[in-house]
Amino acid sequence: MTDKLTPRERVLGLLNGEDVDRIACFSGMGNVTTAGFEGLGYHFPELHGDAKKMAQAAATSYQLFGYECAVVPFDLCVEAEALGCVMNPYADVKQLLYPTIKEKIVHSEEEMTTFPIPDRVTEEGRVPVVAEAIRLLKQDLGKEVAIGTYILGPFTLAGQLMDLNDLFKLCFKKQDLVNQMLERLTDVLIAIAQEYIKAGADYICVREMGATTDVLSPRAFKAVIYPHLKKIFDNLSCPHVLHICGGTNKIMDIMKETGAGALSVEQKNDLLASREVIGPETLLFGNIDAYNVLVNGKPEDVEAAVLKSIEGTVDAVWPSCDIWPTAPIENLKTMVETVKKYGASKWARKKAVS
Repeated sequence: MTDKLTPRERVLGLLNGEDVDRIACFSGMGNVTTAGFEGLGYHFPELHGDAKKMAQAAATSYQLFGYECAVVPFDLCVEAEALGCVMNPYADVKQLLYPTIKEKIVHSEEEMTTFPIPDRVTEEGRVPVVAEAIRLLKQDLGKEVAIGTYILGPFTLAGQLMDLNDLFKLCFKKQDLVNQMLERLTDVLIAIAQEYIKAGADYICVREMGATTDVLSPRAFKAVIYPHLKKIFDNLSCPHVLHICGGTNKIMDIMKETGAGALSVEQKNDLLASREVIGPETLLFGNIDAYNVLVNGKPEDVEAAVLKSIEGTVDAVWPSCDIWPTAPIENLKTMVETVKKYGASKWARKKAVS
């Protein structure tokens, strides 16, 4: 079936609550592939600190397999690095590795509320690099696809700055202390998000991956995670999505209350159960297994996973996390083409029911 809208029109129309022609196929998380950046003659570590290379690599996902977006950055260390953490890009390692934080800045409970925050945090670390990559993508590809970016959620960022196990324990023992830290980080994240919006980002995904209900109870989530997410969404002037890893069925109502424009879930989530909780109007995105299916599966496995997500009443098919770069292009093309083939009729049925 021939699409009636361009990828950009479809994605932004969906995010803005407009009627579109079919279910979208895009992401608010990393989706660069080795086929993409190696085709440009680049190595993975050099993408993270070079705006031009970052933008060029991000564009290849649309160019190679028709993904309906272009998203930067490709790692999860940008905000922590801007606050003073040291990032390891694994520049001298042959195998493909994502950057990680190798030096944290919070080592005691006292430091949770006293660690220094730069006066101009949006000028620190690689925040300007990501902003410039967004500008380049908007300039080169912005008429065809939606330009996306992401920030960490406050709790997930806190887990980059200090020992994550200590943070989890304090969520039960000293919630006031954790909330004080997250309040500080929330303001940082809003500032960075606004910088990305100014650079041209069409939508932002807030990735609160660390706040999984595999560890935190719904009660703890409501007390510690919810207030800060709500503040972020109240202060974003572009379409936004909330992504949380793990099984999220127990907190779908709280996720909806944050004010996020759409809710992204992963493969542990029961989509139909989620839809029952959030209702027909809330946008639900998910939930293709980004590694076991897209990387290790065969095209028929990808097609089956996409159809299952569509039957689960998603408004957009997108992976459960970052696509591991070695995912075969054949699998990624299958994901997009399956949505094109079946997405229109399922969308029409969903809209008729709602």
